[in-house]
Amino acid sequence: MSKKAMKKAAKAERYQAFKLERRAREKQIQKEKRRIKAQKRAAGELDDSAELEEKARKRQKMSGFGGKVVLDLAFDELMSEKEINSLCSQLAYTYSANRNASYPFTLLCTSLNGRTRDRLEAINDGAYRRWSHTEWWDDCYDCLWSSSPGASSSTAGSIEEIGSTQTELDTKKQSVIYLTADSGEEIEELKPDEIYIIGALVDRNRYKSLTLDKANKQFIRHARLPIGKYISSLPTRKVLTVNQVFEIMLNWVETRNWEEAFNSIIPKRKFLDQGKKGKGRKD
Repeated sequence: MSKKAMKKAAKAERYQAFKLERRAREKQIQKEKRRIKAQKRAAGELDDSAELEEKARKRQKMSGFGGKVVLDLAFDELMSEKEINSLCSQLAYTYSANRNASYPFTLLCTSLNGRTRDRLEAINDGAYRRWSHTEWWDDCYDCLWSSSPGASSSTAGSIEEIGSTQTELDTKKQSVIYLTADSGEEIEELKPDEIYIIGALVDRNRYKSLTLDKANKQFIRHARLPIGKYISSLPTRKVLTVNQVFEIMLNWVETRNWEEAFNSIIPKRKFLDQGKKGKGRKD
């Protein structure tokens, strides 16, 4: 074993030992919190109404908004190693935002493969597989409205049942919207019975109309967030990171206000300095 490999193995061993120690410490802290709470309850010092309100709030949070967001990971081969790493960081930010949101979405990550999968597996021993409110598919998202792979007509039932199933699948497809900055349509509101697809791609604007062309090829609806309508001072091309798009959606669900959602998420450096750029304009 080379010296570099030995150092890497030793580092991994130290990290594993630290992780086990940290988990044991966290369990001990939780155990102590439960003991203190039990003592307060026995002494009549615990406000049961406040505890019930907290439980109700948690139940409401778990119920979520009702909508589903699909992260389309089918662009692995189009990205550099650095961009793959950046994308995985954005996925982590997306999950964190969803976990802490008042009204989380159900997250579905599709077409997980290649270097993206390898990178996610390497981060904290594949911690992504334990993310709550999150599903991971090897398959493309079109499985949402297509028949299950390998299903045969002999197991599908009568003609009426087949027709009914196909109708349901067609209805599901009609509920899908691919969010792409290249679309000519603007979305006005998010609906809990719709499925929103975000292209999980870091490309520094190399690929123009990639996601729009994909949506058109699959005959699914597409739309862009109404950034131009509410943020007129955004000079750069209105393409945001995966987590920024998702956080804007989360913010809208909570506030029902696009302008507030955009201003709270889009970095201020992307806005024009009105004092320098806006002189002499009358619009």
